[in-house]
Amino acid sequence: MRFDEAYSGKVFIMSNPSYEDAKAVIYGMPMDWTVSFRPGSRFGPNRIREASLGLEEYSPYMDKHLEEVNYFDAGDIPLPFGNAARSLDMVEEYVDKLLADGKFPIGLGGEHLLSWPIFKSMNKKYDNMAIIHIDAHADLREEYEGEVLSHSTPIRKACGLIGPENVYSFGIRSGMREEFQFAKESGMHMSKFEVAEPIKKVLPTLAGRNVYVTIDIDVLDPSCAPGTGTAEAGGITSKELLDAIMAIAESNINIIGADLVEVAPAYDPTEQTQITASKMIREIILGWADR
Repeated sequence: MRFDEAYSGKVFIMSNPSYEDAKAVIYGMPMDWTVSFRPGSRFGPNRIREASLGLEEYSPYMDKHLEEVNYFDAGDIPLPFGNAARSLDMVEEYVDKLLADGKFPIGLGGEHLLSWPIFKSMNKKYDNMAIIHIDAHADLREEYEGEVLSHSTPIRKACGLIGPENVYSFGIRSGMREEFQFAKESGMHMSKFEVAEPIKKVLPTLAGRNVYVTIDIDVLDPSCAPGTGTAEAGGITSKELLDAIMAIAESNINIIGADLVEVAPAYDPTEQTQITASKMIREIILGWADR
């Protein structure tokens, strides 16, 4: 006999034991092979799961209980240490399977490069796709020190995949001059510094569109989330990020999946970063996966 893992810390709280019956699937991507400053985000997915034990199952934001959503935590994809190319292929293959099975994918990172294979998988299935990108960093580099597979490149790759006019970045406060110039000249949407209010203005223009959402935890100010690889001062509060998540939940867009990346627990002995991340995942489950 195995005790119920829904409250073990090994899976996200209240995870259903059946993949087949689940509407949404949580999966971990334990990779930090290309980070440019502080490694450790490969340990993020498991620490988010453990922190979820401190959550209430009921959300007063969404007025829903986790028991109302059937979701499954698949654990972590066994990515080969140090092999970025193969790791990205494995993520794309896994998300392809989730989409073929009709699941709503919720990815836990891991570094932000992991969003790139998800974008590719989503684009194969969904027409008229847009991406909402919430982050401190522009991630619009074509390469970093000669390496095209870098956590500073996924949004530039996304622009090449679906067109920059279909990419919407929010909270950006760090990047090279050339990245901001690219955003200005390419036709993509970039809102610097703030998240909730500019998202609320943009959402009506995306009504009816298939939209994937990627969140880098470093969009939060380091005072709210110090446990990340490349912390940037001047960020938003967790309250503002929750406000943005609620606005997306209440909008008329078709949310097709989400990820939350760059939690690096070693740099936060208070655990507030993973505690915050787990709460954001709860709201994503209740507000986005259950629509």
